[in-house]
Amino acid sequence: MSPDNNTPVLLVEGLRKVYPAPTPQAEAVEAIRDLTFSIPQGQLVCIVGPSGAGKTTLLKCIAGLLPPTAGRLEIEGKAITGPPKTMAVVFQEYGRSLYPWMTVQGNVELPLKSAGIAKAERRRISQEALVAVGLADAGDKYPWQLSGGMQQRVAIARAVAYRPQILLMDEPFAAVDAQTRADLEDLVRKIWKDLGVTVLFVTHDIDESVYLGQRVIVLSNRPTVVQDDITIDLPDERDQLTTRSDPRFVELRHHIYGEIQRAKTNSGATQQASA
Repeated sequence: MSPDNNTPVLLVEGLRKVYPAPTPQAEAVEAIRDLTFSIPQGQLVCIVGPSGAGKTTLLKCIAGLLPPTAGRLEIEGKAITGPPKTMAVVFQEYGRSLYPWMTVQGNVELPLKSAGIAKAERRRISQEALVAVGLADAGDKYPWQLSGGMQQRVAIARAVAYRPQILLMDEPFAAVDAQTRADLEDLVRKIWKDLGVTVLFVTHDIDESVYLGQRVIVLSNRPTVVQDDITIDLPDERDQLTTRSDPRFVELRHHIYGEIQRAKTNSGATQQASA
């Protein structure tokens, strides 16, 4: 059932995550103190912040891979208590997420097979996904025969084939070259538009966040809170040359860069107290 107009597809409210001390002599680590935000259906939101700000921890909690210490996590109004069936995740280390002994087609079909979808239907859906990411002729190849950028396209195709309500992406382009990264950024925006999927994209690259997102959420230094939530008021149609030379793109990039620099010099607790 689709959420009503007043229900965000994803709700994060008062999220806190504390890692217990590994030894009696060590101290517990408060990675996330108090995170609150919501995302409506079909929005593309980027998350940035200083290194160690808890971006990956946040995504793992949302994906149901890590239990929160406190707070609410909901998808379509229902509490997240494990990996949601309507969510797919694309990680940075695409090489580890693909099975080298399986063909590209087999890798893309794997979650569909686990969901009990019939073979003929799996093949049709996976082929459509490969076409969507520009790998229509790569189905019979193996991941190790492909470039890094093409392997990441396979990982995206597998996530898309699952037909998720929400697509989580954890710095998925950090390990590829600049040209491939630009191509994959445009691919994500195309898939987002074509499928109407909600995307939460974590990145350390400020320019990437401005280019991709409709919103950019800036996280504070640890213990983490939301420092800023910025609307990206650029034209909906974007390309790598025109958009990045737009004076408004430069203004937004400078603003976010300044926020991250401010975050580096203050803890989440200090920023929240002064807000």
